[in-house]
Amino acid sequence: MFKKGNKLYSIFNNKCPKCHEGEFFINSSPFKIKNNIKIYEKCSNCDLKYMIEPSFFYGAMYVSYALTVAFAIAIFVICHLLNLSLITTLVAILVTLVLLTPLTMRISRILYINMFVHYEKEV
Repeated sequence: MFKKGNKLYSIFNNKCPKCHEGEFFINSSPFKIKNNIKIYEKCSNCDLKYMIEPSFFYGAMYVSYALTVAFAIAIFVICHLLNLSLITTLVAILVTLVLLTPLTMRISRILYINMFVHYEKEV
């Protein structure tokens, strides 16, 4: 779908943002809660150090917040279009956000590192 060199390729395939070859997360499934956001220390292909500086991924919390708000607004709009009650809408938002938390955490990390590291064709 997305080809190498595209940031979306790195994000959707959980690949190194620099070479698009090495794996980013240790576990391929976002729903293995124990090691959900555990990442490799560096890329197996290009040796990019994923933890660019100490506490680098604290900035991913802002990305996670934005994703969570976007999901909540989308669920609210869908429920409003379906003429659901306010309580039903609230429950739908809460359930959706709880179920998507592991995925949101992973997406926010890979999005955040892709903001700072760019693809290099010849690594």
